[in-house]
Amino acid sequence: MSLTDAELREHLTRSSAKAGLSFPELVLPATHDVLLRRMRFHYLDWGTAGRPPIVFLHGGGLNAHTWDLVCLGLRRERHCLALDQRGHGESEWSPVMDYGTESHVGDIEAFVEQLGLDRFVLAGMSLGGANALAWAGRHSQKLAGLVLIDVGPEIRTAGTQKIQAFTSNQKPMESIDEVIERAMAFNPRRDRELLRLSLRHNLRQTPKGQWMWKYDQRHRGTVDPGAAERRRALLWDAVSKVQCPTLVVRGAQSDVFHDEDAERLAGALARGRWVRVPNAGHTVQGDNPAGLLSELRTFLGELGA
Repeated sequence: MSLTDAELREHLTRSSAKAGLSFPELVLPATHDVLLRRMRFHYLDWGTAGRPPIVFLHGGGLNAHTWDLVCLGLRRERHCLALDQRGHGESEWSPVMDYGTESHVGDIEAFVEQLGLDRFVLAGMSLGGANALAWAGRHSQKLAGLVLIDVGPEIRTAGTQKIQAFTSNQKPMESIDEVIERAMAFNPRRDRELLRLSLRHNLRQTPKGQWMWKYDQRHRGTVDPGAAERRRALLWDAVSKVQCPTLVVRGAQSDVFHDEDAERLAGALARGRWVRVPNAGHTVQGDNPAGLLSELRTFLGELGA
């Protein structure tokens, strides 16, 4: 159950004020569906056409709307596009429950080809950042720049287990208030009333009036003991091949990605550097969008037009 235009406008107004951000105009994104590799994908187009493009990839369990304030902040300078990755948001669930990194990379390849993107900036957080890094390892010549937010080949198991415990609930929840309580316990940095609106991007209502997470959880509980090590090796291999300027962003309070992880990753990249965004945990764009916007603007300024 996504928000109506009026509800989205209300949420953007309230959340931007809470974040200390102001915009010359509060516009809503255009929404599009596109068929990629026999699956339907949904994305948000914030404009502005003709500006240098930047593509945003959300984290696991999230959706394209996690980038709303960031895209609003950049849309006068960049053509901002935010993709719902497979099994998330309004995009189709994989018919065969395939959510491996290689399949996500294939989706990005198809999306880039479909939209005719070249010399663009690719920014991803968590799952989206891992997918962006893996794609860039094959195609960094197409990129003007790469942004990896709170993720790298090395991440902290304790932090990821907390996220999985929060996001893996497959039982229906009786009310939005129940979801809010769980969300606030997981991340007390968030605003309770803003969550009442924003969480609806991530929820669907059952015929009985209960609430379920929108993203596909059918593969939860499937154990592949070698998956983590294969993903780690794939990402380190990609790091060695990325040649474009790369910004590594760490949430200062993240328990998933630590300073030493960011420093090691930035040092291994041919043209990498890293920054720390204060007052932010793992979901940097949600915890401190103003701080992330500041770092993104600096990086984009370094890239030029």
